[in-house]
Amino acid sequence: MIALIQRVSESSVKVDGEVVGEIGKGLLVLLGVEKEDDEAKAKRLVERVTTYRVFEDDAGKMNLSVKDVGGSVLVVSQFTLPADTKKGTRAGFSRGAHPADAERLYDYFSDRCLEILPTERGQFAADMKVSLVNDGPVTFWLQV
Repeated sequence: MIALIQRVSESSVKVDGEVVGEIGKGLLVLLGVEKEDDEAKAKRLVERVTTYRVFEDDAGKMNLSVKDVGGSVLVVSQFTLPADTKKGTRAGFSRGAHPADAERLYDYFSDRCLEILPTERGQFAADMKVSLVNDGPVTFWLQV
C-alpha cells in the first residue's frame, strides 16, 4: 500500500464540478492499493501518515505531524501509484488490487484516519479534479 502525501495549506477534490471533499491545513493523501495489501498494512500506513513529521516546529525543523498541528487529511484513491513504469513508455497496472478490494481498503484506510483526525475523501473510481496548494513544497512517498 502506497501513500503519496503532500503537505498542503488547502486542498479539495471535485467530481462533476461538485466539491466532494476539502481541507485547510493538513495532508493530501493519494492512496494506491496493491494486490497483496490487507487491513494490517492499511492500519500501519494510517499510523505512518498521521504521525509522519512533515510540519515545522518553532525552530523551523520538520518535527510535527498532522496530528500535532491539528490538521486534516484528504484521502484520494490513486490507482496509478502501484503502476509498473520500469520499462517502455506505457505503465502496466498488474500490481494494483482488484477494484473491489481496493475500494474496501480505501474505505478502511479513510475510516481509520477519521478515528484519529478530521478526514475528507474523494470518490472512489470517479474522474476527480484535485486542487491543492502544496506548502513547501513538501511531498513524501510512504509504502508499507
